[in-house]
Amino acid sequence: MSILIKNGRIITASEDYVADIFIEGEKIMQIGKDLQVKADRTIDASGKLIFPGGIDPHVHLDMPFMGTFSSDSYETGTTAALFGGTTAVIDFILQTQGKPLHDALREWQGRATGNAVGDYSFHMAVTDFNEQTKEEIKDLVNKEGITSFKTFMAYKGALMIDDRQMVGLMNEVKKQGGMVTTHATNGDVIDFLVAKHKAEGKLSPLYHYLSQPEITESEASGRFADMAYHTGVPAYIVHMTCEGAHNHVRDAARRNQQVYAETCIQYLVLDASLYDKGFESAKWVMSPPLREKKDQASLWAGISQGSVQVVATDHCPFKWEQKKLGEHDFSKIPNGHPAIEHRMELLFSEGVNKGRISLNKFVEVSSTNAAKIFGMFPRKGCIAPGSDADLVIFDPKEKHTLSAKTHHMNCDYSGYEGWEVTGKCKTILLRGTIAVEDNKLLIKKGYGQFIKRNKSSGII
Repeated sequence: MSILIKNGRIITASEDYVADIFIEGEKIMQIGKDLQVKADRTIDASGKLIFPGGIDPHVHLDMPFMGTFSSDSYETGTTAALFGGTTAVIDFILQTQGKPLHDALREWQGRATGNAVGDYSFHMAVTDFNEQTKEEIKDLVNKEGITSFKTFMAYKGALMIDDRQMVGLMNEVKKQGGMVTTHATNGDVIDFLVAKHKAEGKLSPLYHYLSQPEITESEASGRFADMAYHTGVPAYIVHMTCEGAHNHVRDAARRNQQVYAETCIQYLVLDASLYDKGFESAKWVMSPPLREKKDQASLWAGISQGSVQVVATDHCPFKWEQKKLGEHDFSKIPNGHPAIEHRMELLFSEGVNKGRISLNKFVEVSSTNAAKIFGMFPRKGCIAPGSDADLVIFDPKEKHTLSAKTHHMNCDYSGYEGWEVTGKCKTILLRGTIAVEDNKLLIKKGYGQFIKRNKSSGII
């Protein structure tokens, strides 16, 4: 099928102009003024913005965690993403300690293949680095197109690796041309504080927040950056929340180090005052937790200045009954938050409309930088001839209210209930097919493709 989009205001990470876009098959074929081409379908985008499809490089779909599973499957999660303008996600495969990485890969492929509606890729979370694991990395990078490797500096006994394993992994990943990412919090200090609060009978969700003070993230971020400097591996800190961690990222940049930083939409617009709502605060129990207003200011500044390159979600939803597993013990509340559908509209409304970031910066941190860092550019993350026709036709003036009654995430509450945003994703194209139009999904599960990624150039 061919599609001609006329008169849209095209916004990329570096450009802003009005033109037509001609799409044939899955690709953008031509861009120009008043294109004289025949198309099966013509869309008039006058008065609308056109962005490249959003890329969320931090989601957890159908993920086993704390005795349950995140409530969004590949079908529901990628559907919700599409309604919110995100056409591609990168999920995390979690290695089971003592078992090969390829076993985990097959498990996640079984969840995703034939079920995803939008496009997807994988990070490999290494929870047990040893000689066998080391041998698998070359194959994952060169054959499977999985070029990023996640580590956890917390969750001892399940996910956490120690510094010796971290350095070993970094050396091997650098050799193979990949990237190491991390959940940067000091697990030992957090475990100490959790045990202390529980021993004192302090069991409400507030103590989840108080068990993860800023220093636990700041210290781990600096230690990770130092290990990355020592090994020379390109590195990426996921879900950065606070000023202290951001200072370490800035220090790394001053020594010309490739340390990239991702924050998440919730850390930009929500704060720790939400932990003062009794057990309702469980809706916002995530790790790291929400922080303070001064941390939001630091993160917005980092986005503007280029020291924070990506805005993701860490989408890991649980239904209310699942959250109630920790009703009498905060340490048993499944950690996670539903956000995959709201990332781009919230970022536009709170960022662009409030003068915090430019339109070009919006595209950069919601799509283009992730595509470049994680080896999908220029197939994804840009609007150019030859690129996938992943496009968002966006009404910058339409106001609407976020609510669990209208969202498409498989979650029975919203972390943003009643939040009015200005700016709405209207028509979403995925690889040249209209995926969402008139608030209806027009493609079926299985349309989403696995995206094999290239090695990151390390240049954004």
